[in-house]
Amino acid sequence: MCQVNVVEDYTGHVEPGGDAARRTLGALTITKLSVGPMDNNTYLLVCRAQNEALLIDAAADPDRISDLIGSGPDRPALRTVVTTHQHGDHWQALGAVAGANGANTAAHPLDAGPLPVPPDFLVEHGDTLTVGDCTLEVIHLRGHTPGSIALLYRDPEGGPHLFTGDSLFPGGVGKTTSPDDFRSLMDDVESRVFDVLPDETWFYPGHGDDSTLGAERPKLAEWRERGW
Repeated sequence: MCQVNVVEDYTGHVEPGGDAARRTLGALTITKLSVGPMDNNTYLLVCRAQNEALLIDAAADPDRISDLIGSGPDRPALRTVVTTHQHGDHWQALGAVAGANGANTAAHPLDAGPLPVPPDFLVEHGDTLTVGDCTLEVIHLRGHTPGSIALLYRDPEGGPHLFTGDSLFPGGVGKTTSPDDFRSLMDDVESRVFDVLPDETWFYPGHGDDSTLGAERPKLAEWRERGW
């Protein structure tokens, strides 16, 4: 089995089945890997001071995720696996990864039911999760699913970093199944994300490439008008 190769030139793009890409911040590293047949992104966050890790969306390919975490004496201790929402393509490897690492699992209570293992922690809007010395803020974004969440890291040495699951992508919000759900998601994305975070906020979606709030902000009215 080939080990996952990690490149340090972070652009926000990773290929399905290809290399992982690592971004190194002052206190935290963020490593992005595409897994599974639906090009799901999984994100490994490691506190550089404590060598503790948090994984966002153990979507698929538990062996590749295990390779990403590593096996040597310097491998980080995976403490928490967060699931951004209940859709099955985001938790196929949850049981295997959490079990192999003795990690706690976390999700919003409204999306906890379909998950293959009951969450150890239920998180609501405004709660925080920690990875070593670093803190992540929970943002509830209602519409793609009832309990979809985003996680915000405020880098003390730079702009914010936002992990949006399937609630926000370059070019629009996540898929919804009714006009009411679409309005709910747009309202939350505008009031809880765009209205309070700066343009330099870099966001990391559940599939595909990253973007910044500044790049997407001019399109908000267009998204609302088109209804998807």
